[in-house]
Amino acid sequence: MPVKDLASILKLAPVIPVIVIERLEDAVPLGQALARGGLPVLEVTLRTPVALAAIQAMRRAIPEAVVGAGTLTRPEDFKACMQVDAQFAVTPGLTPKLVAAAAKAAFPLLPGVMTPTELIAARGAGFNICKLFPAQQAGGVPMLKALHGPFPDARFCPTGGITRQNAPEFLALPNVLCVGGSWVVPNAVVQARDWAAIELLARDAAGLARTHG
Repeated sequence: MPVKDLASILKLAPVIPVIVIERLEDAVPLGQALARGGLPVLEVTLRTPVALAAIQAMRRAIPEAVVGAGTLTRPEDFKACMQVDAQFAVTPGLTPKLVAAAAKAAFPLLPGVMTPTELIAARGAGFNICKLFPAQQAGGVPMLKALHGPFPDARFCPTGGITRQNAPEFLALPNVLCVGGSWVVPNAVVQARDWAAIELLARDAAGLARTHG
């Protein structure tokens, strides 16, 4: 799927699955099930040895999806993700070195912030769309409501502690474009390779309403 910018990616679906791939052979069928269910934006976290290979496999096999990398914490992660053709990246936080690496990357970055000070720093670096992380620990819905006053143009993808039960509260906020969540890819279901169940979870998540257009 062609990618224009970060905002266009985040508006494709209300939920971005936060994926941990333990077995490379699960990557493509898992991604296909999520895409069939209506969640075409996939964040594969760099938390396992096969993560980069999983991104590459998904990019080749699922052209209808937008496949990105999550948990980038070092400048060299950006180069590794470019080599496997990742289409976007997500970090849990932001440092000057990560900003510099992102400027050289061929894909957009969703940087993580947790406080107003971190948000000001991210905006100063040119990022008006951020991941609030960890969202629940950072204050959740009340925090996002509080940030909307002094930062009316900032937009967020809250991640961390988002569930099927509380996701609608986040998506109802005017400054939330989408949420990141792992509830659509439960580890036990992935381990069982129950792709039909994953598709049903994705279909349910894809039907969640959002405030933004």
